[in-house]
Amino acid sequence: MSRNFIEIPLFIAFPGLICYISEMIEKWYEISCVIPVPITDAVCEVMVLMGSTGVIVDERKLDTFVAPDPDEVYTDTYTIKAFFTAQGSPAALVQELHDRLDAEVPGMDSPRLAWREIGAQDWAEGWKQYFNAVQIGKSLVVKPSWEEGEFPGRAVVTLDPGMAFGTGTHGTTRLCLEFITARHDAGAGVHRILDVGTGSGILAIAALALGAENAVACDIDPVAVETASANATINACEDRIEATLDPVEDIRGSFDLVVANILAEENVRLASELCARVAPGGYLVLSGILAEKVDYVMQTFNPRFATPPEIHYAAEWACIEYRRES
Repeated sequence: MSRNFIEIPLFIAFPGLICYISEMIEKWYEISCVIPVPITDAVCEVMVLMGSTGVIVDERKLDTFVAPDPDEVYTDTYTIKAFFTAQGSPAALVQELHDRLDAEVPGMDSPRLAWREIGAQDWAEGWKQYFNAVQIGKSLVVKPSWEEGEFPGRAVVTLDPGMAFGTGTHGTTRLCLEFITARHDAGAGVHRILDVGTGSGILAIAALALGAENAVACDIDPVAVETASANATINACEDRIEATLDPVEDIRGSFDLVVANILAEENVRLASELCARVAPGGYLVLSGILAEKVDYVMQTFNPRFATPPEIHYAAEWACIEYRRES
């Protein structure tokens, strides 16, 4: 699919959109507004569908060991910041976003939007402080390339997400990693994986680190494909992975695992192509799905499989797992 987003704790994301920050783009428009907490997801979705390459939600983090400031005022609002490439008129962009939010998001009447122009380096690197080694299941660790450490008995994926989505900390990615790791830990690992909307390549590379024979990692974003290829080299599996811009319909063969960490709507749009690439006895794992859209996705996919799926949740996100009959 694919625009992806930077994956940090303060990020409300829509994983079907692989949002990235291109190193070739020097300037960005940051559009911000204060919104009621209950409409956060809806506002973020409109911003992403409008073309935002990333949405940050500022929320106050409490430190267990520090008493709260008694003079601080707490509200039921978040500050949303959406980032757009600096093309065209910012005033026109703000007006269009204002009109769509006003029309499409109940509870957000006459939104007050502010904008400013920023350079890419103002924010593209600061998120790294939130990415530390993540242990998945019994046998996998995902760690950033700048972190040292030993993890005996675990396969280690060293990752430099660069400007593409995927570090393993966001719920949608972690749910997919947990599926891959659980299969390995049960002695029934993945042999051949198709990773749709690969982002940083994390899911394909994790499967390879756990013994998969080969992987195809596809994305419509050139930056994501470059990042996935670079991460494959870091992890010495570049000879077993094909990172490609080819759309799903152009990828040949079948796979014992097809994983699509993309928006619910994109999963539905690609349903025929995704299902067609699942080998007999293989699995289809759909993630990037908001919990309230699970039924919407299952309406399309359930008739294509003989048995109902397993569903796993991480906060507001869901991962739907189907198995094809042998």
